[in-house]
Amino acid sequence: MNIAQNKNILIFLLASIGLIVFPHIANIPISFFIFFYFLLGWRFISIWKPTWLPNKLLVFLLTALGIALYYSEFQGIFGRDAGTRLFITALGLKLMEIKTGRDLYLITYLAFIVAASQFLYEQSLLMGAYILFVSCVLLATLVTINSSKPEALVALKTAGLIIVQSLPMAVILFVFVPRLEAPKWALFNEPRQTKMGLPDSMEPGSISDLGMSDELVFRVKFKGALPPPRQRYWRGPVLSYTDGKKWSQVSNMRFGRYLDKLVLKGQPYQYTLLMEPQNRPWVFALDMPAEFSQTLRRNAHYQLITQENPNIRAEYSLTSYTDYNTGYLTRTELKDTTQLPSPPSSKIDQLVKQLHGFDSPQEQFIQQLLNHFRKEDFHYTLTPPLMEENPIETFLFETRRGFCSHYAAAFVYLMRAAHIPARVVTGYQGGELNQTGDFLEIRQADAHAWAEVWLEHKGWVRFDPTAAIAPERIERGIDTDQLVPGGAISYAPTSAAAQEALNWLKQTRQLWSTIDYKWQRWVINYDNKNQASFLSSLGIADIKTMVYWMVGTIAAITALLSWILLYQKQKTIDPIMRTYNRFCKKLAKRGLIRGNSEGAKDFAARANQTLPEHASTINHITALFIKLRYGKNARPEDLALFNRRVGKFKI
Repeated sequence: MNIAQNKNILIFLLASIGLIVFPHIANIPISFFIFFYFLLGWRFISIWKPTWLPNKLLVFLLTALGIALYYSEFQGIFGRDAGTRLFITALGLKLMEIKTGRDLYLITYLAFIVAASQFLYEQSLLMGAYILFVSCVLLATLVTINSSKPEALVALKTAGLIIVQSLPMAVILFVFVPRLEAPKWALFNEPRQTKMGLPDSMEPGSISDLGMSDELVFRVKFKGALPPPRQRYWRGPVLSYTDGKKWSQVSNMRFGRYLDKLVLKGQPYQYTLLMEPQNRPWVFALDMPAEFSQTLRRNAHYQLITQENPNIRAEYSLTSYTDYNTGYLTRTELKDTTQLPSPPSSKIDQLVKQLHGFDSPQEQFIQQLLNHFRKEDFHYTLTPPLMEENPIETFLFETRRGFCSHYAAAFVYLMRAAHIPARVVTGYQGGELNQTGDFLEIRQADAHAWAEVWLEHKGWVRFDPTAAIAPERIERGIDTDQLVPGGAISYAPTSAAAQEALNWLKQTRQLWSTIDYKWQRWVINYDNKNQASFLSSLGIADIKTMVYWMVGTIAAITALLSWILLYQKQKTIDPIMRTYNRFCKKLAKRGLIRGNSEGAKDFAARANQTLPEHASTINHITALFIKLRYGKNARPEDLALFNRRVGKFKI
């Protein structure tokens, strides 16, 4: 039989290839996706309609079409995207010319490459499980190709057993083989798709756009006690320049070397921060970071910047103090943090005078302003009204409805109107505690803006006007499950049944998030630093010791598997052979022992010579055995008769 024409093998192979390519729908242009599945569908139909297979000319035209498609989406000949598209196109075209068993092997190996390429785009636990499954199906395809009687379930079972047996060896190699660092091979990496995140500037409503997003930004695992919610400010870009509507970073950051030395007080918080891939090199440390990884640097505004590729998930060890003093104010800082695009309007001046901003101490004016926000008819909402012109005045005197960015911008503007140095700080605030994994999850919905004011003898001090309007936002954060139409946040109690269902869903999500966190930290982020840390905990400090451990562990696993394979208990045999063995044991009592290579008929003929009085019974039992074991027309009643005749046979 020609295995390349076996319908069962082809169906199994084509189905597994369809499963392998499907996840790439998010990674390749839809034109490539349609072209591949068009070829796959054509090949499927050709299993039952062999005459529909394309001839050489048509295969050539399809190849030319694939090349034209590749050229139309050309992104070079190297790299993740270019390579993936090339392999998928080649796989689809190769399906159209399956003629020999060699073609089946080539397609299967090519499919393994396409399956592995998915990890260049996504490394989640679910995707890992899916690729493991399709790899098992591919391996089962190889089993069916080499089987005389292809059976899907038997092939899958065999493939699964092979994978299970190989896992210990794979784990050992994963743990001990030196890790390949990204800079050595990332030359051909394409940047990942831009993720929505915190912007580098702030306009009315710019941060509120993130307020309804549940997308994960980073996770934090503290070594000791967690800081209280009101101190969980994760520092990002500092915005000092404004044109009256937009707030942005200053372009000149060179004054950082003239800053005073930080004075850190109180309890230090040590933690590990796992950043999700993003499109900017920002690391959001707990305010104020004091100790951090060597791959990070702190700019003039105390924001941490990574020197590594931000598109890759990264882990950092940090220490922060929530009580600190930044020291004196430089001339550059004073100029940048008192800048206004034009003199304040009469309304602004009047409000500052009303709150004694010109004739009272700075801190007293700050409290007056916070009380003004608290006592007047100001409201906190994720969907404030549009303020196209004069957003500060419109917010302060007309709408009085806004998100954290509105309050922070208005607060800083009024500080500067009173000639007090102030600036806007953006980042994240709060975070949800994952009870299962005991770590904080900070999402885009936690994006926040607050203010910093420079005070004599205290340095830059944080003030959050949002806390004056919506203290529950700071203490409890934004739960996207509690958002109601219109962008408001509902903290009202829900019914017992609804709350129980919500709690159950949250616990399930937290459990899965914990599993994913462990996967990301100990598998995906198992780089040379984490490897060195883990191996050092085992007393492995050099390459020589590591090689000894690896060879010794592999030898131990090999010996164990060999023992299991060689000395494991004999598998349960089928009932036909078990009954026949009972028959042979009865004959053995008379010295008739069946040889290892002796057939049933030959054994029966030899037994008839020794026991001619039992010849008819021996021949009948032997005929039933051959019919049941090798025949095609055996019936259930034949097995029952076989068992009865052997049971009654006595000599």
